[in-house]
Amino acid sequence: MNHYLRSNGQRIGFLLLCLAVMLMIAVVSVLFSGSHAFMPSQIVDAYRHFDGSNEHLIIRNVQMPRMTIAAIVGASLAIAGAFMQAMTRNPLASPSVMGINSGAALAVVIALSVAGSVFSNTSLILIAFAGAAITAAAVFALGAVGRSNGETPIRVTLAGSAVAAFASAWTMGILLKQNKMLDDILLWIVGSVSGRDLHHLTAVLPYTIIGIIGALLMTKSVNVLSMGEETARNLGLKIGLVRVILTAIVVLLAGSSVAIAGPIAFVGVIIPHISRFLVGHDYRWIIPYSIVLGATLLVAADTISRFIMQPEELPVGVATALIGVPFFIYVARRRSYAQS
Repeated sequence: MNHYLRSNGQRIGFLLLCLAVMLMIAVVSVLFSGSHAFMPSQIVDAYRHFDGSNEHLIIRNVQMPRMTIAAIVGASLAIAGAFMQAMTRNPLASPSVMGINSGAALAVVIALSVAGSVFSNTSLILIAFAGAAITAAAVFALGAVGRSNGETPIRVTLAGSAVAAFASAWTMGILLKQNKMLDDILLWIVGSVSGRDLHHLTAVLPYTIIGIIGALLMTKSVNVLSMGEETARNLGLKIGLVRVILTAIVVLLAGSSVAIAGPIAFVGVIIPHISRFLVGHDYRWIIPYSIVLGATLLVAADTISRFIMQPEELPVGVATALIGVPFFIYVARRRSYAQS
């Protein structure tokens, strides 16, 4: 596959440029909240000379955590999508397409419908992890049923689509029976970082940091795995162990993202493709680019979504779907043409 950036110098330079763009968008995201507008100096003063004013409180407790959460969720979903595409050898794989987001969301909705506000942010994150892990195990198990040589990309994809539909149907069914919960959870189900504060950020941050560090450490193994199982086995790679570790990283990143922002779709499809277009199939570069581009996409989408339907906010999950659906169709059509 042809890629745009060929030398390491070009890749480093463009990555730094993308990082600078992300920081610029992040500053804009903090400056404009939809109902408030701040000066750049106020952001600095909110941390260096905090005076307890409404402006400083909004910047520190609302704007900055919301921007940081959007960046973390975008990076996490992009990494999870890249790893799922490597494991399944399917360019359309992602936590949303494979049903992992839906499974995590179903687990959280069941917990909230049973016990309501009893659960803390940390408890909901652990519940989302459990839902994501069970869903991932079910998808790969169903993808392997009926074939002696294990799962194939198309079978895993079909299994993921079936599990996603099943989980989504149950989620909607529970919400229809729980009218009191509907208003509180519907926005979260669509995918949103609105209303997230510092407590949400601190609850999810340790898990995402572990997942991102683990992803960076596994890039060489993913490069070998992406060559094909037979080649990887001949090179001495412990395929089973690598798959378990990669699945654990996906569950960690996707589960924490769903717990804090809901099942935001298509970030895990779009960003790995853009990263591969830029740097090729080397995951030592795909993952860093996915981190920066995923964070940039979701922060930008969240910022734009505040102004499209003022004074109301458009959930960021709707904004990513508007971008992701045409991209998904494009990738699917290009794949079908390549195979024909």
